[in-house]
Amino acid sequence: MADPVLQTHPHVLREYSLLADGERGALVGPRGDVAWLCFPGWDGDPVFASLLGAASRYAVHPAAPAVWGGYYEHGTLIWRSRWSCGGSIVESREALAFPGDPRRAVLLRRIEPVRGPCRMAVALALRTEWGRRPLRLRRDGAGTWSGESGGVRVRWSGAGEARDGGEDLLLCLDLDEGDHHDLVLEIDRDPVEGPAPDPGQLWRATEAAWRAAVPAMRTAAPRDARHAYAVLRGLTTAGGGMVACATTSLPERASEGRDYDYRYVWIRDQCYAGEAAAAVGGWPLLDCAVRFTGERLLADGPHLLPAYRGDGTPLPEDEDVAALPGYPGAPEVHCGNNAGSQFQLDAFGEALLLLATAAEHDRADGQAWRAARAAAEGIARRWREPDAGVWELDQRLWAHSRLICVAGLRRIAAAPGAPQDQVDAWRGLAGEMEGWALQHCVHPSGRWQRNPEDERVDASLLLAAVRGAVPAQSPLSAATVEAVRRELSREHFVYRYRHHDRDLEEAEGAFLLCGFWMSLASLQQGDVLGAVRWFERGRTACGPPGLFSEEYDVRQRQLRGNLPQAFVHALLMECAARLAPHAGEEL
Repeated sequence: MADPVLQTHPHVLREYSLLADGERGALVGPRGDVAWLCFPGWDGDPVFASLLGAASRYAVHPAAPAVWGGYYEHGTLIWRSRWSCGGSIVESREALAFPGDPRRAVLLRRIEPVRGPCRMAVALALRTEWGRRPLRLRRDGAGTWSGESGGVRVRWSGAGEARDGGEDLLLCLDLDEGDHHDLVLEIDRDPVEGPAPDPGQLWRATEAAWRAAVPAMRTAAPRDARHAYAVLRGLTTAGGGMVACATTSLPERASEGRDYDYRYVWIRDQCYAGEAAAAVGGWPLLDCAVRFTGERLLADGPHLLPAYRGDGTPLPEDEDVAALPGYPGAPEVHCGNNAGSQFQLDAFGEALLLLATAAEHDRADGQAWRAARAAAEGIARRWREPDAGVWELDQRLWAHSRLICVAGLRRIAAAPGAPQDQVDAWRGLAGEMEGWALQHCVHPSGRWQRNPEDERVDASLLLAAVRGAVPAQSPLSAATVEAVRRELSREHFVYRYRHHDRDLEEAEGAFLLCGFWMSLASLQQGDVLGAVRWFERGRTACGPPGLFSEEYDVRQRQLRGNLPQAFVHALLMECAARLAPHAGEEL
């Protein structure tokens, strides 16, 4: 029987921390269990997948019963697992060597007794091909373990005394206060050759890279804002694409089939992140967003896809992975996402808002302006077509999609450097689309409604005023904010829309993105205290590592959906920036 201390069943999502190097990410649970890591990139096959039920894990934990805690080193994705066991305290410092190499992942772990001696148990078991194929390691004369399976090559150093436990390599370490012990796991596409790397040098390089990557910023909730920036940077590849999440198939609602693969780059999310980065002066992330979005617009024009792989290629179609049992409550494991074949009109509008932001900060080059022309042309050609909308639902003439395009067109037309031969056309198109929305998508009560046939209010309609499609102080905008507050919120958490036949809390979790939109809308309406309340409520919806998923189950206080959800971190950071001028008197 396996050592019960090292058994790694899935934990509740709020207990997982994220390690990321830009090219891939790992989730680490409270038993020091690396429960998820894909290779070579975000949407590759997992080599650790105990999160979804695979017999693969990399666990580091005190051999005696212990109480878990942990924290991130400020402004980084260097995580410190921390355990109190008896009279001892021990930490395990965890990171993916940063910045990442697209062909090589290096997972660093440094075990450090903080007070008193400790005995640590370590277990390593890798699998490839979605958990189907064990990756066996052999020890060489220098005490280094290595192996290969399906083109994945692995070397593990610092574990010379490990023994073969069948499914796992098992290691027991006795350490005294003041000692430390390094474990370095290299996962490579190419043969792993030469001497084992120097852990100290890897740690120093990673620390320096994070210091350079995450800027100082003046915001409300500065620690959370910098952490959000670090998360977004960790999710962003060298090619500029920011994946929406590190994981796949974590259920939004148990046993309801809403468990998707989000390990891809959504244009909309990329734009949210770019605008938020600009709000805090994070120019590298803004530049990444502009570059990736611009390249996709220039390549695909009016046929821009909603989402792409990290390298800019189309998404694979959704398929079930039968090899894994999945996270509890999710009936299937998914690879791929059918959203890649949808038409989502609002992506063009969000792209224009992003490009206008770049121009306003003197960061729009010729390619960015060519991309702006392509986005505006896409809107002109396709805005009368039904689209899947921000929530990726049935094809409809969604009001939000068209109003975001109105906002984008007006903003880009007013941006410094806008091409004078296009300004009048862009403003004219915006006016035509606004007129259509006013004629077809205004509810009899005087607020926006979802589409001409659907009179319900939708939290996404808050953005019409927030992004500048219509005046913030118009009765229409104020009525929409009030309707969202009255009909779609509970205890300062906001839901997307009301399902026809179900109560808000029964249909789905609170949508954290919408709560931060409500904060921005309240601030725009002049309600600073209300904006602070929505913001503060939203940023409580996480666990000790400070990561946010897409939805939050208010009743059970649980995260729901894939982790971490990039757009939630982006809007938290933007809210923190917008609230900064009021922080002294209100926060």
